[in-house]
Amino acid sequence: MTHGRKIGILTAALLVAGIASAAQAQTPVAGQPPSAPAPVVAQHAPERASARVEDLIARMTIAEKVGQLVLLSSNRAVTGPYTTPDVTGALERGELGGIFNTYDVAFTRQLQETAVKHTRLGIPLLFGFDVLHGHRTIFPVPLGQAASFDLKAIEGAERIAGREAAAAGINWVFAPMLDVTRDPRWGRIVEGAGESPWLGGQIGAARVRGFQGERLDADDSVAACVKHFGANGAVESGRDYTAASVSERALREIYLPPFKATVAAGVRCFMAAFNTFDGVPGVANRHLLTDILRKEWGFQGVVVSDFGAVEELVTHGIAADREEAAKRALTAGTDIEMQGEAFRRDLPRLVASGAIPMAVLDDAVRHVLTFKEELGLFDKPFGRMDEARERTALFAPAHRQAALELAEKSLVLLKNDRETLPFSPDVRRIAVIGPLADDRADTLGPWAANGQPDDAITLAAGLRQVLPKAVVEVVSAGSVNGSSPEARAAAVAVARTADVVVLALGEKSTQSGEAASRTDLGLPGDQMELARDVLAVGRPTAVVLFHGRPLVLTPLVKDAPAILSAWFPGSMGGLAIARTLVGENEPRGRLPVTFPRAVGQIPIYHDHLRTGRPPTNPPRPYTASYLDEGTEPLFPFGYGLSYTDFGFSPPRISPIVKAGEPIAVAVDVTNTGRRPGTALVQLYVNQPVAEISRPVKELRGFQHVALEPGETRTVTLSLTDADLAYWHQDGRWATDAGRFRVMTGANAADLQAAEFTLQK
Repeated sequence: MTHGRKIGILTAALLVAGIASAAQAQTPVAGQPPSAPAPVVAQHAPERASARVEDLIARMTIAEKVGQLVLLSSNRAVTGPYTTPDVTGALERGELGGIFNTYDVAFTRQLQETAVKHTRLGIPLLFGFDVLHGHRTIFPVPLGQAASFDLKAIEGAERIAGREAAAAGINWVFAPMLDVTRDPRWGRIVEGAGESPWLGGQIGAARVRGFQGERLDADDSVAACVKHFGANGAVESGRDYTAASVSERALREIYLPPFKATVAAGVRCFMAAFNTFDGVPGVANRHLLTDILRKEWGFQGVVVSDFGAVEELVTHGIAADREEAAKRALTAGTDIEMQGEAFRRDLPRLVASGAIPMAVLDDAVRHVLTFKEELGLFDKPFGRMDEARERTALFAPAHRQAALELAEKSLVLLKNDRETLPFSPDVRRIAVIGPLADDRADTLGPWAANGQPDDAITLAAGLRQVLPKAVVEVVSAGSVNGSSPEARAAAVAVARTADVVVLALGEKSTQSGEAASRTDLGLPGDQMELARDVLAVGRPTAVVLFHGRPLVLTPLVKDAPAILSAWFPGSMGGLAIARTLVGENEPRGRLPVTFPRAVGQIPIYHDHLRTGRPPTNPPRPYTASYLDEGTEPLFPFGYGLSYTDFGFSPPRISPIVKAGEPIAVAVDVTNTGRRPGTALVQLYVNQPVAEISRPVKELRGFQHVALEPGETRTVTLSLTDADLAYWHQDGRWATDAGRFRVMTGANAADLQAAEFTLQK
């Protein structure tokens, strides 16, 4: 979704025109207009529509039906949310199905009472909101959560986010984002799970389960809405809203698997993407919304457009005007238009004229009403509107503790020369230098929902809490985007007086997220110059990075002795970082994305295809290499250090496996260091010979194992036939018989292999 929090748009202009009274007819005019294409037929009605839903549809006017397909944003002011008088009128006419960007029990109750008590049919409203990494208690950004490789913790975070959102009157969240991407220039990489389709599916399913709980109609559950369907992470040049130029195979094998995994997890809403796939934007892409989503996958839920995307079909050039845009979107499979006028103004006329059959409109209404019924809104329209629960649930102590624990698990130690970290807990004087040392809003990160900066614990505040006897001196040394020689000189002077130094560098939260694409992925401004000046002092120094994407850190890695990736860590992030810097928490995060050495290497990712002329080391002419840079990443997928060291045995697997039988892969892991620690065993697969070229490795499993110094444990990971399948040339998923390779180890570049044969 886009723009909604920033611009309140429920203005008189949007609703004053209403829906034409001529559209009140309940049956279409016979025949088709002369210019109409072949008749559109309904093909994807929910199989489980209840008698209540069918009765409502039978009694609704066209205007009331279309109203259920309209979703508009509320306004917000310093004093709270508000709407114009026209909104009340629209609600009383039954011409509005839902409102988003409203998160306040008193206000949502007022709106719901209007819908339920003052409309002809009393159909309750949907209340939607972007809850990407927490509602009031803010967890690490989704990319940071993915670095935890902890599905249980991620699901728990969304259970808390769902409870808090529901306590604020929300029943529908526009999350999780499932877009796989290999281009860190794209700002929205921060909202997803990184580059692995398989990991994205595992995390996406966990997040859906967390939001929706055990029962979707429970008062503390919300409906998840997965986005952006599909291939939005493949936008050209890493720029939002551009085309996704990918093949059907890439669509099936890379960009759709996370979405399909959430269908199996019970998700009830999909959001169509802005971008085009095969020349057709998501909201009008029948291949995606009907052929794949409804027919192949059996999805019975609701499909919503992104913000204003239906009217943008005109700008894309696939609709001559708004009316044609409305028709193309509805008949392709879009049920709800978010923030626009195409459905509201043009569908009544299209249906009344017969250009769109009534059955097609009824299908979309059926999806929406069934969605509301599944949420329990007909039986308990005010169930999520409890002021007492709102007061106690938001930012509750248990929620803050969970946010702290997930933030600790998401931290990735990228470098630690000479055991710079952890710092001694007896350190007396700490210099915390950099523009992100004490910034509350940037600690929360982008799309922080209803998170309050005043709630956030910054890095400086966290260090003061963990080391109450130490002197913690903070020097911002300018802003993220620039400093001055005088500011850098002041920072150097403070560094000289310190026992240890922490450099807080990276991006502002506004430099990641939607409409935040970047061409230069180095540290913004002159932060690298600040780092060099401070590092030259020679004090033990750790760099803490706040960021929402892989950065090009090559110069920093050369100079800094210790680097800790904190992502945007959320409400409790500063405390999590501080505890890690002094050894109260062991860094255990691993990268869910590959970090390039240079922007020119992009796209760079672990599961690439083979080439007939692979690169060599040292490089040779006429191979797949660069003249001015190596082909290896700065940090590979799955990479992350600990305060101890681990050794991994080669994987053990039966040499012959019969199709349909579980495939067990055993690995011995030893803590070879001096401190307790937690290793992450990673499992990858490869098919050496197939009908098409297959990726060199694909993640298919992982498991944490906690070990004392000198301890060895055996970890057994499991595979199934489905983990070996791919999209064949005849358009089907299948697993071949034959030879396969399994690889296990610490990260995608540090693996040992074994082979087996799958027999059918």
